[in-house]
Amino acid sequence: MSFRHVRRFRDSTPMSRRPSPEQRRELGAFLSSRRGRLQPAAFGLPEGPRRTPGLRREEVAVLAGVSVSWYTWLEQGRDIQPSADALRRIARVLGLDPVESAHLFALSSRELPQIATGSGVSEGLELLVQSINVPAYVRNTRLDILAWNDAIADLFVDYGSLQPHERNTLRLLFLYKPYRTLILDWEQMSRGMISNFRAARAQAQDKAPFDRLIDELSTLSPEFRAWWQDTDVKGFDEGEKRLRHPAGGHVEFTYVALTPAGRPDLSLVTYIPRHAAGDPDS
Repeated sequence: MSFRHVRRFRDSTPMSRRPSPEQRRELGAFLSSRRGRLQPAAFGLPEGPRRTPGLRREEVAVLAGVSVSWYTWLEQGRDIQPSADALRRIARVLGLDPVESAHLFALSSRELPQIATGSGVSEGLELLVQSINVPAYVRNTRLDILAWNDAIADLFVDYGSLQPHERNTLRLLFLYKPYRTLILDWEQMSRGMISNFRAARAQAQDKAPFDRLIDELSTLSPEFRAWWQDTDVKGFDEGEKRLRHPAGGHVEFTYVALTPAGRPDLSLVTYIPRHAAGDPDS
């Protein structure tokens, strides 16, 4: 791919859709981190002495069918605009999963999903949460908790006693001390939430609410400040959570997140009990 071709494609992209300098830096770091986890032998390439782990830039470029200089510019955060086809080929070479591929496209300002948002939770969704007989809440992509039932409040915290800006899963994980003893796999869960938040921020058209929370947590939490520098992105659709509850002892849940029709900015998260047992440390 020639430089002239890249410039012609870039200049035809609307200004509102072109990635910001920050996005380009994030894109470069993301590509570099994913390139570093690849094994040369898996591509039939010689292992040999390498200054850094993973594939070299020129190897990724050849495998993806793009020029070495163009891919180098992409990782360097230069002001170029990759096509959707080029991104798909790069994602395939890097072995990106669906969440990581969506993150790649979001950082490149390509095929950004049009997220429909509303003023809040509808009355019907609020009634649904209240009628569910397992712990449940509704959150947005920023991980703000917008509606909840008594079961989830008994399990974690009385959200009604908190200020609206405090009802955020990420904020509670890092700034609400009881979460550290309540959640047995606190670090794993916290890192996973950061990865989910990072992916959501990249796809959000308005990043200001995300950035305000990042600034607050970076100031108040050394762990968040350190882990935010990672490049991992993950979904939060289904998994397991283990708790050491003051009243219920050791309990385990399967959490499932569902997106209401017409509101892709919201998720209904339910916690289904798996079993209850004695404290594993006893």
